Amino acid sequence: MTTFLPRLFRRLRPQEPRWIESDELQRRLSAGDSVMLLDVRQPDEFTAPPGHLPGAVNVPLGELPDRTSDLARRKQPIVVVCKTDRRSARAAAELSAAGLKDVAVLRGGTDGWHQRGLALE
Repeated sequence: MTTFLPRLFRRLRPQEPRWIESDELQRRLSAGDSVMLLDVRQPDEFTAPPGHLPGAVNVPLGELPDRTSDLARRKQPIVVVCKTDRRSARAAAELSAAGLKDVAVLRGGTDGWHQRGLALE
């Protein structure tokens, strides 16, 4: 009984988001991995220079609760992106709490991606 309760509480605690580095994401995309890039910035931020990651889908953070079931139906890994990584970390936590399993946050966001000289749309 003494080992049961700690395991139960660990399961009930929200999972920390997984993180992915820009270089690793670039490798996965170049290899053709089926990854959904979910950009949670506002539409004006998504389209403003320097742009967004190639193939990214824009779902603002505030709209995420209404779109979670659509995202779950896609059954593919999700990498959440924003300008830095704060909103995307919150979004990843929300998605994980909603039951999505393969969710990661792009460390440094589009700023980090751009600083590494990787292409944005």
